[in-house]
Amino acid sequence: MLKFTVVITTYDRVSLLKRAVESALSQTIPCEVVVVDDCSTDSTEAYVTSLGDRVVYRRNATNIGHSASINAGVKVARGNWIKLIDDDDYLDPNCIAEMKRAIAMRPQAVICSCQAIQVDENEVELSRTRQTGPGKFFYIPQEDVHYGMLLEKVPFGTPVQVAFRRDAFLKSGGWDSSLDANCDDIDSWIKIAQFGDAIFINRYLSYRTIWQGAQNRKFSLQTRLDTNILMKQKIYPLVSPKHQANVPPLKAIQNYLKLHWGLVALKQKKLLVALRMAMPAALSPAAWSILVRALTARKQPSEAKEVRKLVLTEFESVASSYTASSTS
Repeated sequence: MLKFTVVITTYDRVSLLKRAVESALSQTIPCEVVVVDDCSTDSTEAYVTSLGDRVVYRRNATNIGHSASINAGVKVARGNWIKLIDDDDYLDPNCIAEMKRAIAMRPQAVICSCQAIQVDENEVELSRTRQTGPGKFFYIPQEDVHYGMLLEKVPFGTPVQVAFRRDAFLKSGGWDSSLDANCDDIDSWIKIAQFGDAIFINRYLSYRTIWQGAQNRKFSLQTRLDTNILMKQKIYPLVSPKHQANVPPLKAIQNYLKLHWGLVALKQKKLLVALRMAMPAALSPAAWSILVRALTARKQPSEAKEVRKLVLTEFESVASSYTASSTS
């Protein structure tokens, strides 16, 4: 029987935690809710314990970090499927019901992802994740998952979007604390996807808060680039032999990532950082080819021309900056 446990990790953010917990308790299908408190010093314990047996409360003896807290929550969960929520995110009331319905039609699945609405601190919508594949539900066989992840055709998303089968999570070894809050989720999706199929739900069933207190904002662009490259290195050997003829060389993929993050730095007006990241990768036609495909895949077909125009404009900016820097 399909049973869900919602695992919420938190640390010293009780005001945000209340929203996350209420979104879990308000699901149209009742499910177990586990709150893992990473040794908070605010009123988190008093709040969660006041909920009584509506919530399973686990307080870490010491502050062990995000990844280890996820592992602790999954360990005590009684559901055979786990839905994660970080304390600054929250769920649509129909999230678990829709996931359960999709999973029931694909019992060999081990991981499921829905769409997310990005909101600010006042819950005002900022953007929406792009839909993936045809129809309301979209299934990907296990042998195609890592190829899709490598070329960014299969975007599982952040923890608030994803649910996974508990036994596959345990077989995968859980979350890696060495990546704490920096692609620890993506690393887990890579490992879990070795054990079964993937499901994508083209409905907006989760809310992700974009704000200055978000954990990923604590990392430099260079650190995020290095970790992205590490993720691709982990995915690369897992790609099924059926896709090997279409897989770009790993070096080209690494250059694409350097180019991508160089452009991110350029948009943030960090010229020297952009040059350090993007050069000499920006001189690689293969890297640009992958970038154009990735950007085009994120847009509607009618917008492909605009995407290519944007890419060429960015390239000219980087090349111009590089030339100016080299001659000065």
